[in-house]
Amino acid sequence: MNKQAQAVIMLLFGGAILKASLSDLYLRYVKEALQPFLIGAGILLVAAAVLTLWYDLRGRAATDDGHGHHHEPRVGWLLLLPVLGLLLVAPPALGSYAAGQAGTVLTAPGSDSDYPALPAGDPVDVGLLDYASRAVFDGGRSLTGRTLRLTGFVTPGPDGEPMLARMVMSCCAADGRPIKVGLDGDSRVTAAPDTWVQVTGAWTTRTAKDPVNQAEVPYLQVTGWQEITAPKQQYE
Repeated sequence: MNKQAQAVIMLLFGGAILKASLSDLYLRYVKEALQPFLIGAGILLVAAAVLTLWYDLRGRAATDDGHGHHHEPRVGWLLLLPVLGLLLVAPPALGSYAAGQAGTVLTAPGSDSDYPALPAGDPVDVGLLDYASRAVFDGGRSLTGRTLRLTGFVTPGPDGEPMLARMVMSCCAADGRPIKVGLDGDSRVTAAPDTWVQVTGAWTTRTAKDPVNQAEVPYLQVTGWQEITAPKQQYE
């Protein structure tokens, strides 16, 4: 593949990075703190591609004047197809399929396992990882008597019943693992998998084992729920 093809692919790849990092799209793949590095990488790729094209075209003009034309295979341009796919078709954030393939991320806390009181007011918004940790490792003490509101996407549980899940990301989507919360009570969540919902309810002592890694999965006693638009930041 000649230098022009390489430069065009690099230009499109840099453009795809800039397109993602200058919108909310990058949040499907990496943590928010990495946005400046993505923007910098995209700018460098675009600048390098433009300079490569300029130098190559200038060199070809001089060669054509003195020694005629050089013909190179064009098959290398086929490499544009996956780059165009990345630029034009944005893969979604990890969802119910990924959650079903991995065990819940809940692990035992360190020596300091004291949980602060939840903010005042009911219902109180609680992250899935925070709820699961308080429910399993704090015996639900800081959850007792409170009306809780959890946000996540619906994923099928091992028994076929819907569960609430959210992916937890350390750095990027490649290391994403799910946190899962079972849904109990008479108010049954009937939304389809991957639908984002807000669930209101109370802590319950019910737990189960995740069949993937045998980690503890707490439940929420559901009193109400509603479908919502997927949030800007879909990972915890």
